[in-house]
Amino acid sequence: MTAKTKNFQFKSFSIWGGNSGMPVSTDGVLLGAWANVNQSNKLIDIGTGTGLLALMCAQRNTELNIVAVDIDDHAIEAAKTNFVASPWGSRFQLVHSDIVSFSKSNTAAFDTIICNPPYFNSGEQSSSTTRATARHTDTLSHPALLDSCKELLLSGGSASFILPTEEAKQCIQRATDNGWHLSRLCKVKTTQKKDHTRYLFELQLNAVQSDPTEETELIIHKGDGYSPQFVALTQSFYLKM
Repeated sequence: MTAKTKNFQFKSFSIWGGNSGMPVSTDGVLLGAWANVNQSNKLIDIGTGTGLLALMCAQRNTELNIVAVDIDDHAIEAAKTNFVASPWGSRFQLVHSDIVSFSKSNTAAFDTIICNPPYFNSGEQSSSTTRATARHTDTLSHPALLDSCKELLLSGGSASFILPTEEAKQCIQRATDNGWHLSRLCKVKTTQKKDHTRYLFELQLNAVQSDPTEETELIIHKGDGYSPQFVALTQSFYLKM
C-alpha cells in the first residue's frame, strides 16, 4: 500500500510528493543545510526520495553537478518532476537503482556524498511499503551503505548523514573501525532540556586520523519559536524564516 505524500513549498523550489513514501522532514532540511558542499564538484544523493537534498545542494552550490539515486519507482517519479520544475534541472542526473549495484559500476566518481539513510534497525514498520523502505534498514543496512560510499568516493572526499542518536553512534563506530575519519559532528536537540535526538555527521576517506573532529550542538526550538541557530541554518530555504 502506498500513501499520498504531502507537497511542500520552499523559497526557491517546490516539492511534489506523489507517492514517494517520505514527506519533507526537519531531518532532511537540517542535513541539506548542514552538509559541506561549498567546494564540491560532483555529488551523489543516495536515496534521493523526492529530491529534497539534491535540490538544496544545487541551490547552495551553483556549480555542483548532482547524481540522485533511488530504488523506488514512486520516488523516481517525484524526483524527476521536482528536478524539471526547479531552476537547476540541467545539473541533475537521476538514476533508478539500488546503491549497492550502482556502486559496483561507478567507482570513485564523487567528491561528496549526502544521504538521509534508512533509520531503524528494528521496531514496527510502516504499512506503506515505500515509507518502510525509506525508514528501515531491511533493504539497505548501514554496513552495506558505508561499503558503497567507499566505492563511490574519491580519495579525500566526504559523506554526510543524519541518524537518530543511537543508530548514529553505531554507524560512526563501524565507520571509524573501517578506515573512515569523523570530521564533523553536530548533536541535535529539539529543546534545551531534551536529550540529543539526532546526529548530523560527516565522514572522510583517507584523512589524517589524528585530526580533531569539529563538534557542535544545534537546538531547534527556543521559547515559543525557533532558535537563532536553526533560523540561521535554514532561512535560505523555509518560506517563513
